[in-house]
Amino acid sequence: MQSHQLSSGDVIADRRADYARMLEEGGEPEAAAELMEQALELVPAWAAGWYRLATYREKAGRGETAIEAYRRTLALDPEDMFGAALKLALLGDAATPDLPPSRYVERLFDDYADRFESALVEKLDYSVPQKLAALVASTGRRYELAVDLGCGTGLLGPEIRANVGRLEGFDLSQNMLAKAAEKQVYDSLAQADLALAPELSGVLADAARHRADLVTAADVLMYLGNLESAFAIVGELAASGADIAFSVEDAGDGEGFHLAPSLRYAHSETYVRMLLARHGLEILKIVKSVIRKDGGKPVFGILFLTRKPA
Repeated sequence: MQSHQLSSGDVIADRRADYARMLEEGGEPEAAAELMEQALELVPAWAAGWYRLATYREKAGRGETAIEAYRRTLALDPEDMFGAALKLALLGDAATPDLPPSRYVERLFDDYADRFESALVEKLDYSVPQKLAALVASTGRRYELAVDLGCGTGLLGPEIRANVGRLEGFDLSQNMLAKAAEKQVYDSLAQADLALAPELSGVLADAARHRADLVTAADVLMYLGNLESAFAIVGELAASGADIAFSVEDAGDGEGFHLAPSLRYAHSETYVRMLLARHGLEILKIVKSVIRKDGGKPVFGILFLTRKPA
């Protein structure tokens, strides 16, 4: 979170919140929660403060009072930039939403942009761009126009650039797009929201439909639950005969998707196969692999290479 989101506007409340954070980082979530409660007595309408209180209570094992604080966060911040609705779903207080709040995803990656690559690549052994690029390269094709959905800081771009004539990138986060621009491998970059219908997403605003002979989505679909809107966008982007390569986190057996404690969604192979069939996409290859680490443990994913029939 950025400082302007964290500040309550009250010096004493901010000081108590800072002490609370230090207590939590020192392994004392109960004490942190008590001090955060004191801060919120001074600024009861501070949404970020209620969210922090909720997380401290949750870590202290106080589930019911954590739920109360998450509810308060959501009431004060209906756009849900902190993802309180996702937390409530994980705690069993609400149904799992089909999609996360777009404002939450945008804020998350705007704040994460500066340290995204060092955290993901150096600390979490993130490998999706290389593995997805290898799948694309296995076709032996050269693509005239590729669209990289959820391009982030542009980690996939350099991996596929040599086989692409024109490369477009789209992402919800402006800060991530700025980082991608620094790589100087994308011919155009623009903001888009994959949770929206194709005509509202921003992907089709100023460009032709069915223009891409390659569409990629590396490590972005886990920030969506229901993937209908994403596949509808792909359908409007992809030309006849186009290849579509993407990754999901593996939900294992089952027919749908679920929200993980990481606040990312995992999708089952059965669910993705169903969507591919519904949207008329042929499966060329499926690869199951470890795609990153989380808390020192491997996170398993599924990489798909598919094609829109000519």
